[in-house]
Amino acid sequence: MPASRLRIAVPDLVSNSYFPCLAASALGFYSEQGLDVEAVHISPVEKCVAALRDGEVDFIGASAHAPLLAFPDWEGVKLVCAQSQGLYWLLVMRADLGMARGDLRGLAGRKIAAVPFVAAGLRRILMAAGIDPQAEDIVIISPATAARPGVNFGVAAAQALESGAIDGFMANAMGAEIAMRRGVGTVLLDVRRGDGPSECFGYTMPAIAATDRTIATSPDAAAAIVRAIRSTHAALKADPSQAGAAGERLFPPFEASLIADIIERDLPYYSTRITHGFVATMNAYAHAVGLLSVPALPYDRVVATRFAELWDA
Repeated sequence: MPASRLRIAVPDLVSNSYFPCLAASALGFYSEQGLDVEAVHISPVEKCVAALRDGEVDFIGASAHAPLLAFPDWEGVKLVCAQSQGLYWLLVMRADLGMARGDLRGLAGRKIAAVPFVAAGLRRILMAAGIDPQAEDIVIISPATAARPGVNFGVAAAQALESGAIDGFMANAMGAEIAMRRGVGTVLLDVRRGDGPSECFGYTMPAIAATDRTIATSPDAAAAIVRAIRSTHAALKADPSQAGAAGERLFPPFEASLIADIIERDLPYYSTRITHGFVATMNAYAHAVGLLSVPALPYDRVVATRFAELWDA
């Protein structure tokens, strides 16, 4: 196992999305595995994945299909493990609109903010539900602020919703929680918890990825990362309050005060496994949004199967 410091990058920091790989650092589970890991924030996601490609970081904790932004057709990169299961972006709408949860027909004529990467997912979800965004005049915008380095879109979107600049947004659960706590937003769609077409659950999920080169030259380090993520899951399931302790080291005070409640709701989805069914659905989705040249590829083209024995059952 290499003695030098390893770097793992995430495109969202103040969020539950990639919390397991961040909490593994804050709670000491990388150290427990003999690793010296620096967790860094590189945004937007395109820059995060480019940093992996260019060797600036050793691992990324991001959407499972995100590597395709810099590794066409999965050439030179693999998924090492999952951080949690299922599509994890939430669609939040202004509370004063009085929209019923799951009623996507009510989106006609509304303005919704999402970063381009997430906006593609929202469009596919709507189409899977039989809704044509263009025909229904659903305007999906990507604010210029979303492209600024270091900006957490979910948090910024909650503020934009409160100001009335947008009718809704699709982002991580931290942004959704802030909007709900302030009384300005309600969740319209949470695919992970059964809203919308069931096929959308497998469009993506939070995962850990590494280059083929890192996996070949540092397999022990990659294996240790998997074990650290698995240990983090177990610790948070045993005592969800540890998420708050980790959050105090990672987030501003207000967001840190929210993270334990958010993570407790996420615990049923905490698993490191990557199934064949998920990879098939994710690849079909990636092809549909233009990130993959073909709708299907072999499982071992996408996943570092040598680490499967380390995943939880």
